[in-house]
Amino acid sequence: MLFRNHPRGLPVLFFSEMWERFGFYLMLGIFTLYMKAGADAATPAKSGLGLAPQDASDIYGTYIALVYLTPFIGGLLADRVLGYRKAIVIGGVLMGLGYSGLAVSGYGPLFFLSLLLIIVGNGLFKPNISTLVGNLYNNEEYRSFKDAGFNIFYMGINIGGFVCNFVAAYLRNTYGWGYAFLAAGVGMFIGVAWFLAGTKHIVEADVIKPAAPGDQPVGALLGQVFGPAAVFAAAGWFLPPLIGGPGTTVFGTASNDAFLFACLPVTYFYYSLWRRSQGEDRERIGALLPIFGAVIAFWAIFHQNGDALTTWADRYTRREIPEVAVPFAEAVGGVQRVDTGLRMVTITDDHGNPVPGPDGEPRKELGPDPYFDNVPVDRRPPPPPPACAAEDRPAATAAECEQLQTKLVSTELFQSINGFFVILLTPFVVGFFALLRRRRIEPSTPAKISLGLFITALSTLVMVAATFVTHNGHEKGSALWLIGTYGVITLGELCLSPMGLSLVSKLSPARFTALMMGGWFLSTSIGNKLSGILSGLFTLFEHKSGVFLINFVGALVAASTIVLMLPRLRRVMSKYLGE
Repeated sequence: MLFRNHPRGLPVLFFSEMWERFGFYLMLGIFTLYMKAGADAATPAKSGLGLAPQDASDIYGTYIALVYLTPFIGGLLADRVLGYRKAIVIGGVLMGLGYSGLAVSGYGPLFFLSLLLIIVGNGLFKPNISTLVGNLYNNEEYRSFKDAGFNIFYMGINIGGFVCNFVAAYLRNTYGWGYAFLAAGVGMFIGVAWFLAGTKHIVEADVIKPAAPGDQPVGALLGQVFGPAAVFAAAGWFLPPLIGGPGTTVFGTASNDAFLFACLPVTYFYYSLWRRSQGEDRERIGALLPIFGAVIAFWAIFHQNGDALTTWADRYTRREIPEVAVPFAEAVGGVQRVDTGLRMVTITDDHGNPVPGPDGEPRKELGPDPYFDNVPVDRRPPPPPPACAAEDRPAATAAECEQLQTKLVSTELFQSINGFFVILLTPFVVGFFALLRRRRIEPSTPAKISLGLFITALSTLVMVAATFVTHNGHEKGSALWLIGTYGVITLGELCLSPMGLSLVSKLSPARFTALMMGGWFLSTSIGNKLSGILSGLFTLFEHKSGVFLINFVGALVAASTIVLMLPRLRRVMSKYLGE
C-alpha cells in the first residue's frame, strides 16, 4: 500500500537510505556522549574520550558541517563522471569503513581518519540517492506523485533513525562504545547490499547528463571552487590570531573560522553559476538560491539535537525508570545504571566544564554520580551499603549492589523521538496535502517550506519555557519538554526537508541536478556548523533560554524571507513546471 502509484525503484532506494541513516544517526546519537564521557576503570570498553564540552561541541559541529559539505563534490562527480549508482556504492562502502574504524580507535589519527571516511562517503552517497529518487518521477505517469514520493522516502530515513538508538543504547551499555559504532558499520554494509540487489529497478534513473558547451571540466571546476576555499580556510585559521593576538577568533574557535571562511568561495561559486547562466537555467537557479539561504536557519536549529538537546536530556531531564518498567526498558536496551554511593567524581560547573584544582588538573572528590548534581538531596535514592564500594566484593554482593543502582533512560534514546514522530506523522502530512491537492488548494512547495520554518520557530519556544520551569536547569525537568519540542519541530521538518529535496529535483536545470542537490546540502552544511556554534554557546549563556531565543528569531526571519519571495517563486514554477 505504501508504494502504490510509485515507481518500482522507490522501495530499493527507501530501504537503502533506511539502512544508511541507521548507521548515520546511530553514530550521531552517541558521538557527543562518547567524546564527553570519561574513563571507566571498571570497564575500559565503556570509557569515552573525556573531552571538555566546548571541545566536543567544536568537533561535533565541524563533523556535521563537513559531512554535508562534501555532497557538492559527490554530486558533481556523479553528474559528470561516475553516475549515481556507482557513486552511491563507493560512498556506502567508505562510510561503513569509517564507522568500523571508530569502533577500534581512541582519540588519535584513526579517530580522525574514520571521520574523514564518513565525511567523504556521505558526500558520494547522500546527494545522489536523493537525485535518483527525483529521476524516478521524470516519467509523466509518476510526475504528480513526486512530493509524496519524497515524503515516503523521508519516512525510510527516519525508520532507520528511530531504531538505531535502541541498538546503540543496548550495545554501549552492555558491551561498550566500540560495539555500537561497529553496528553502524554493519548497517551501512547491509544498505549497500540491498541497493546492489535492486539496482535493476533504478537503471533508467541513472543517466549522466552531457555537459553543455561552455561547461568547465570537473578538475578545473573543483580547482576553481576548492582552491580558493583552501586559501580562505587558511586565512580563517591563521589571520585572526595574527591580527588580534593569540587566541583571537571571529566565530569562537579556529575551526569555526576556517570552515565558515572556506564556505565563502563555495557560496560565490553558486552565485557565479547563476550569473553566467542564460534564459531558463538562470531563472531556475535564481529561484533555488534564496531557498538555500533561508533553510540554513532550519538546519542550525534542527541539528542541535545531537549536542544542545542531548546535553539537555543528559543533565537537565528526569530519566529515572519506574521499577515496573525496568524489565521492558532492559528488553529494548534502554537502561543506563548510575550509583548513588560515594565515589571519586570530577567536579564540574553548571555548564558541565571541569573545575580546575590548585595544580590546574580537574578537581575530584567523593560524591554521587553527576546525574544527581541538580537533584535535591531529599529526592535522591538512598546510597548503597559500604560493601558496594569495595573493589574485591564477592560476585553475589556485586549483583545485589547492581540492583540498588538507579536505572535511567539512556540519553541517546531521546534522539529516537524525532524518528518516531516522522513515522507517525508522515501519513497524515501526505494525506493532508493530498486532500488539499484534490481540492486544488495545495500550497506550492516553497510555501510548504516557509510553513515548516514558522513551525520550527514555534518549537524553540517549547524549550524556552522548559528553561524557566526548571529554574534555568537548577532542577531537572520532565521529559515531556523534549518530547514536545521534537514533536513540533518534526512537523516543521516534514513541511520543509522532503519538500526541499523535491523542489531541487524539479526545478534544477537537467544537467545540474546533482550539483544543485549539492547546493542544498551546502546550506545544510553551513546550518550544521552553526548548530555546533550555537550548542557551544549553550554552555556560556548565564540563562539557557538565550540559545533557544536566538533559534526562534533566526527561524522567524528565514520564514518571513521566503514568504516575501513567494510571488516570484510561484511565477518561475508556473512557467517551467506548470505548477
